[in-house]
Amino acid sequence: MTVELLGDRWSLIVLRDIIFGGHRHFRELLDNSLEGIASNILSSRLTKLVEAGLLTRNEDPSHRQKIDYRLTEAAIELIPVLAQLGEWGARWLPTAPELAIRAQILADGGPDLWDRFMDELRDVHLRGKPSPAGGVMAEISGAYARAAADASAAV
Repeated sequence: MTVELLGDRWSLIVLRDIIFGGHRHFRELLDNSLEGIASNILSSRLTKLVEAGLLTRNEDPSHRQKIDYRLTEAAIELIPVLAQLGEWGARWLPTAPELAIRAQILADGGPDLWDRFMDELRDVHLRGKPSPAGGVMAEISGAYARAAADASAAV
């Protein structure tokens, strides 16, 4: 059943972009998609993930027509699975260094880091708190930005 829910090309990518990219609005997800997801596919996957209980769909108080997508506890508990998938992919697949660095940090940190990261995601997505400046997300985002800058400089 899990493969049926998450085994298509886009569902895990949408979750990745919400978890690691911090993108919570349709336009942010569409505009920042590394893979270039089409708007109809994004809409379909967001609906599917909401219906499956992995995301909630909330009106954004800053704009009447904006929807804020947030992770549920079920999605947050996917972090260990995503960490293992990322580690496997970084080991066996040709992966851009900026994408592999996130997988490496999660793999190196192990369950203790995963628990801290899940607690941060709970604060942000379930309790509406800001992401802490010195937290796991900040570490992962900083490493990603440095690796992306290094990749750009090498080109």
